[in-house]
Amino acid sequence: MINTPNLIMKAFLFIISMLLLFTSRISAQVRLPQLVRDSMILQRDQKVNVWGWAKSGEKITVSFAGKKYRTTARDGQWRIALAPLKAGGPYTMNIDASNHITLKEILIGDVWFCSGQSNMVHQMELHSVLYATDVASANYPQIRQFWVPNITSLQGPEDDLPFGFWKSANPNDVRQFSAVAYFFARKLYDTYKVPIGLINASWGGTPIESWLSEDGFKTFPANLTTIQKNKDTAYINGLSRRASAFVSPPRPDDKGLTGSTKWFDPTYVPKGWRTISVPGYWEDQGVKDLDGTVWYRKEVDVSGSMAAAAAKVFLGRIVDADALYVNGKQVGNTTYMYPQRRYALPAGTLKAGKNLFVVRVTNNGGKGGFVPDKPYQLIAGNDTIELTGYWQYKVGQVFTPQRGFGGGGIALHNQPTALFNAMVAPFVNYSVKGFLWYQGETNAGRPDEYAKLQPALIDDWRSKWNQPNAPFLYVQLPGYMDMSYQPVESQWAAFREAQAKSLSVPNTAMAVAIDLGEWNDIHPDRKKEAGERLALAAQKTVYLEKDQAYLSPMYKSARVEGNHIVVAFDNVGAGLTTNDSEEPGEFAIAGADKKFVWANAKIEGDQVVVSSEKVTAPMYVRYGWADNPVNPNVYNKEGLPLAPFRTDSPNAK
Repeated sequence: MINTPNLIMKAFLFIISMLLLFTSRISAQVRLPQLVRDSMILQRDQKVNVWGWAKSGEKITVSFAGKKYRTTARDGQWRIALAPLKAGGPYTMNIDASNHITLKEILIGDVWFCSGQSNMVHQMELHSVLYATDVASANYPQIRQFWVPNITSLQGPEDDLPFGFWKSANPNDVRQFSAVAYFFARKLYDTYKVPIGLINASWGGTPIESWLSEDGFKTFPANLTTIQKNKDTAYINGLSRRASAFVSPPRPDDKGLTGSTKWFDPTYVPKGWRTISVPGYWEDQGVKDLDGTVWYRKEVDVSGSMAAAAAKVFLGRIVDADALYVNGKQVGNTTYMYPQRRYALPAGTLKAGKNLFVVRVTNNGGKGGFVPDKPYQLIAGNDTIELTGYWQYKVGQVFTPQRGFGGGGIALHNQPTALFNAMVAPFVNYSVKGFLWYQGETNAGRPDEYAKLQPALIDDWRSKWNQPNAPFLYVQLPGYMDMSYQPVESQWAAFREAQAKSLSVPNTAMAVAIDLGEWNDIHPDRKKEAGERLALAAQKTVYLEKDQAYLSPMYKSARVEGNHIVVAFDNVGAGLTTNDSEEPGEFAIAGADKKFVWANAKIEGDQVVVSSEKVTAPMYVRYGWADNPVNPNVYNKEGLPLAPFRTDSPNAK
């Protein structure tokens, strides 16, 4: 007689044992970090780490470039140091334990860790009009980027990422490359034909403090206090609950969307609309302190040939958000102020004759509308219609001003260590050639602090990577905001000075970008020059080129001779010049009272002599000292701009 309960029990125990065996095997299997995967680039001429996780006691063998490396996992982790290799590839790596992993298409070259805020984030996609040819011709399989997702951690350093991939520079994938980093890599690759790996860990609008580790704040006690407080999840959750409990005043319905006929509909008959100029802000054109939505409409005459083709609409930049409707159909929208508006119109969107263009603009604070001095055009084939001029407008929605935010939460990505822990720490085992850094706009109002924080970041990262001499190359902020036609005090100029102070740290270099800015855009289009100047800095400081100037002229010293001041510079290369055949501009001079006036300046050899009839006993000189200097036209003959400076700062020579 069959004992059914006994058989069921035995079957149950067998299933449990199999599950336990399967689970134990799974837990024993080797797991790799997201970074260590197919198509990765490993640093040449250095020992490089391969690491991961496995059950303690698991034996791991790594086979790579004709050698075998063995280790045993301890405390759930393992790491192997591979012998240095020269540039080359592709290679295949085999990892054997209780499971087998094969990694393909591995290259050996130079790896750069790229970080900062939005100007390092900005992808080629966002600058694809200016760099259309560069995107279309991108055929660099040995230039690869690993893009790091935007994540935070306040509790401590993370050991891995949720996901990630290496992508090569081809016309499709290059669109997601950091533009600055891509042009940096391309110039180095074209020069040395060495594979270039880019690890892009950057996040727009973030302060330098969020990129340092806790150890990096050892001389910043206030930040250490904040870091410890933020580790308390109950405290952070409490802030979040208070923020979510705050109920903002209800917003009224948008009249343009709630009527029987929407304001973008071609059958809508406009009544009570007023005239306004595009580009421009509505607060500058008779609308006082309005936060809300404003609708713009304009009829545009289009020829038959233009109507038959696919087209593009350029709407410059809009503060803050917008939606574009053409002939009643929404053809594009952007939810925040920074990107340039470039919308594609498929063939058939336009018609011969009059076409209705309607833009719904939403502004949440400050001035709203269309940013001046940007392209506003309809383009089809070789034909272009300007969209600037007078439009009709009507207010659709008025937001009630909010006073206070109920205690609010905190922006996690702006907290000290938050981005180091999540976006930097997972990479410190990965050997790199050096670091690229483009950041500072968020800290521009605190130059004195930044003069201490950036050297702290350099030391911190070098320590974490255990590469005490790793090159650190960074971009000095370009010109931005309104131009001043009289000598002025400038916080952005003081910030650039603070950035330059990091040059006292060994093995650093700065790409000067004072001439690359746009007065109305904190994200200037000219990313190629910034990237290539970083590459030149690398050629000088890393690749040790000696036959030409690779760095911008920098202030060296000044001496008073009678009624003029003679200024000397480093990095003059083949000599100083101006880029417009005019006399040097942007030099100001002052006596003991520090009341600066514009100076007459002339280049004499490797020096500049400045003077003014208004200052008979000069003591101080400045160059390019403004948020956005009008004409900083002094360069070395190799084409690199003179860095802004002042001699009246406390630490000037």
